[in-house]
This record gives sequence, C-alpha cells and structure tokens, in this order.
Amino acid sequence: MKAVASVTTLMTFMFICATSSAAASVAVASSRRGGAAFVAGAGSAITRPFLKQRLLQQHQASTNFARRMTTCMAAVRVRFAPSPTGTLHVGGARTALYNYLVARQSKDGAFVLRIEDTDTARSTRESEESMLADLRFLGLDWDEGPDKPGAVGPYRQSERIDIYKKIAQQLLDSGDAYPCFCSEEELEEKRKAAEAAGKPPQYDRTWRDADPVEVKKRMDAGEPYTVRFKVAPGRRVEIDDAVRGTVGWDADATVGDFILLRSSGMPVYNFCVAVDDALMGITTVIRAEEHLTNTLRQCLILEALKYPPPKYAHCSLILGEDRSKLSKRHGATSVDQFKAEGFLPDAMLNYLALLGWNDGTEQEVFDRSELIKKFSLNRVVKSPSVFDMAKLRWINGQHLRALSDEELVPLVEAQLISAGVAKEGAGEDGKTFVVHATQVAKGSMELVNDATTIVGDVLTYPLASTLEAGEAETLVAEGLWDMAREVVRAYEANEMPTGGEEDFQVLWKAWIKAVGKKMGKKGKQLFHPIRLALTGRMSGPDVGEQVKLLHLADKAAVNMVGLPARIGELKEVLSKHPAEKEPVAG
Repeated sequence: MKAVASVTTLMTFMFICATSSAAASVAVASSRRGGAAFVAGAGSAITRPFLKQRLLQQHQASTNFARRMTTCMAAVRVRFAPSPTGTLHVGGARTALYNYLVARQSKDGAFVLRIEDTDTARSTRESEESMLADLRFLGLDWDEGPDKPGAVGPYRQSERIDIYKKIAQQLLDSGDAYPCFCSEEELEEKRKAAEAAGKPPQYDRTWRDADPVEVKKRMDAGEPYTVRFKVAPGRRVEIDDAVRGTVGWDADATVGDFILLRSSGMPVYNFCVAVDDALMGITTVIRAEEHLTNTLRQCLILEALKYPPPKYAHCSLILGEDRSKLSKRHGATSVDQFKAEGFLPDAMLNYLALLGWNDGTEQEVFDRSELIKKFSLNRVVKSPSVFDMAKLRWINGQHLRALSDEELVPLVEAQLISAGVAKEGAGEDGKTFVVHATQVAKGSMELVNDATTIVGDVLTYPLASTLEAGEAETLVAEGLWDMAREVVRAYEANEMPTGGEEDFQVLWKAWIKAVGKKMGKKGKQLFHPIRLALTGRMSGPDVGEQVKLLHLADKAAVNMVGLPARIGELKEVLSKHPAEKEPVAG
C-alpha cells in the first residue's frame, strides 16, 4: 500500500506540473527518456479550481493507474507485435531483437509477443506459425504470447474484440469519443469538397456536437455508425523519442477526429495498439520509424484513458544497397530465406543489431551475451542503415569458425546429406568422412551451405576444363608436365602417401619436401603444379587434406573421383605432351 500511495503522490505532482505548464502554453518534456508530454493549445486556460475538481473526479482512476504504475516501475515490459500477413522480414526481426535485448537486460524484464491480426482479410494462422518458427530459429524466446499465456492475455488482437468495444464505450461515456452516422458516400463528398477547396481531406466534425436526442433516435433505429475520437482544438502532442529526440504534432491539424471503431464494430489499428499497450503494461515501445505517425493517435487515446504513455524508440528503416527501402528485389529479405541459405542464428542477430546500433568501439562481432550486455537505445542512430550482404556473410563466417567441432559437424552433416554428398546412416566410416569434410571446409566457409560446394569440389576432378580454360598456362611454362610425371611415377611406385596412413600428415610433408628437392623446385613452383595434378584446380583447401578426404570418401562409399581415376586421367593428358628426350652423349 505504501508503494501505491507513493506512486499516487508522484503522479499528482506530475499532473500539477503538466497542467501548470499547459496553461502557460509551454511544451512539457517527459522526465524520463522516451516518455510523452501532452500540451494544451495557446487558447486554453486551466485554473487551480479546475485542477482541484479534475483531481477529485479522477481519484479512483488515478488509484488504479497507480497500481498499474507500481507494477510497471518494478519491471521493464516490451513487446513485439507483428501482423501475420506474410513472412518475418529482417526489419521485423531487428525490431524483435531490440525488444528482446532490452527485456533481457532487466532481471524481471518481460518480452511480450502480441499478434496484431485484426486485418482478417490478410492475416492467416499459417503466417503466424511461420513467424513464430522464425523467432524460435533466432532464439528470441518470449515470456508471454499466444502459446505462453500470461495475466494480460489473450495475445491475439482478434481474440480481444470485446475488450476494445468496452473501452470504446468507456470513451463514449466520458465524452472523449462520439458516434458518427456519416455514410461512406457522405464522407467521400466531404473529402472531394475539401480537396477542391485546397484543404486537407479531414473529417468536418458533423456529428461531434450533434443533438443528443437525434443521436439517440438514430441509435435506437439501429443505424450504423462509427466511433470517432474527439480531438480538442489547438491540441498538441509531443514525445521525447529515445532515437529521434523531441517529436511533436498539431493533433487537430494533423489527424482531426479519427475513427476508433468502424461501423462494422471492428476496431482500427491505432485504437487496438493503444489499448493493448496500456492493458499489457508495456513500458517501452521499440518499433520502426514508419510507425512514428501512429504515435500521435495512440498518445491521445492513452491520455483519454488515463494511462501513462510508454517510452518510445522509433528505429530507422533498413535500405537496400541502392538506398531504396529493402524489398524482395534486393534478394533474400525474410528470416526463413536466410535460414535456408545457411546463416547461423547468432550471426543473424549480430548483423541485425549493427543495422542502426554500435557500442562505440570498433568491435563488429558479438555473441548473444555481449549484445545483451552492451546494447543501449541511446546508441541507436537516426540515419537509415544499408543492408550489406557481403558484411552479413563475413560476420556469419566469423561465427562459423568460432563454433566447436561438436557444434559445427552436425550442421555440415545435415547440409551434405541434403545435397546428396553424404549418406544418412552411413556408420562410423560416414561419420569420419563428415568430420574431416568439416575440417577441410571450415577455413573457407562463410555459410553452412558453403560446405556442400567446398567438399563437392574436392570430390571432383576438373583437370580437362581447367587446362582448356587456359588457367594453367603459366604453370605449363614453368614445367608443369615434368612435375605431373613425377607425381604419376611416385603414385605408381607407392612412394606418395594416399591418405590411409596412420601418420599421413608427417609422411605427406616429407614426400612434398623430397619431390621439391628432386625437381629443384620450391614455394609456388612446387605446390601449385602438385595441386593442379592431384585436384584438377588452381586453388582450394590444403592438398594433403584433400587427399585424405578422398581416402575417407572411398571408405564411406561416397561418389567421387578417386586417386586411381585421377592418375589415369593425368597420364592421358601427359600422353599428349611427351617429355623432351635428353640429348645422346657423343
């Protein structure tokens, strides 16, 4: 009870200060970053007697409000509120991430998942399930949501319609809203008339001060009507946005008397959001800047309901490399696409966090715990961020190489099996092949999917196409054929290690050294010809590791071009380039 009383006292003090400031026509800035201030217009005159009367009238509402404030002050509550009309876009994933990080920074913080599905024509349960699956893939676990009921549910707006209708009636009863019986045809005529007069197409408040008798008569007759919010003349709203600073609107000129409930009884988006944020005790709203204009309506509704506005943080848009809004034409934009391409969840989170935020250092690679520790809305920038696929791939590569073998091998195995390179249930030989394949690919991978390409290249032998493309002309000029003959000779004489030896690496290095000494070659003139002769390629993973992988692939019955077939093809090529005969001594 002491906590409630202390909060009530604080609220009363804040209300007096705000009211006094309004009378002086001075904008009131929130005492906490991200809060909102409601400012009366220059024509208003709020007196002390009015204040006293107002406080008495609102005593009960203030007490209830204080109880809610006590709860809110005890814990951070944030929400991610997607509309299930498609897949989870990277912009939505970033919004979810920022909310998640803020919640996890507080001991009792709550990350609420709310589904905004009142657009019944476009919303689907399949889309909802897809979005939830994407959030689970990213590891953005929520504390309350459709599948995790809490005290302020339900968490789908389509299941809260009765709540919105009751709140709308509350606003009608308090005089903050009114019924409007204008038909669509009448509204269209008004819009055209306003445009013809060069005025904004705003509702002209026909029913704002209508005769109560006439209103009752039409209601009793069952005429359809919308419920409109009553915006006071000269009304101004300001918020102190954590990202964008002070933002203000002339409410009367900007939105006029806007609709809360359609004539069908369905609530409009901004009404639902304001009610839900209030009743769910949301303390901080973190979302994209495209929602900034919605804040005006939501703040007006919250004030009328006697709820405190949450802190706000409107994050900049994510752009494509051409600096237009990121869309499908820029390539992959949804989480499920990136998942299919082999991006790791923590790498995705790392990169998404950097799209608008940094910790003030040169650090670019963060694990999840570092992000939770270091993230701050105060370091989120106003300027839009450009989605750089190359940077995302690089960050993913850093996270891949940081994984332990125990973490990485199953990921690579799944990719190799999916691509038909490895076989499922291949026994110990199959597992040994996959483990070594992972080691061969690890140094070059940026995506898990890259393992399929890297390992697939090791298992093939494109010598003919490499020579035909002219890639080896320099090697030919430097004595490629002589080196190739030595490789063939050593293989047929069983001098070259073939990957099955217990101390293969030691033997391989010794053989390379011996070949170099015999042929008088070292460095690139030694390594590059041997690479081409045995792999058919000019570049790739370590040649010795490739030879060992070929041996393991043979044991695991993996489709590949083994050493015997390679030596055979190499001999056929050499037959077309006979060695020069040494001059006969006279």
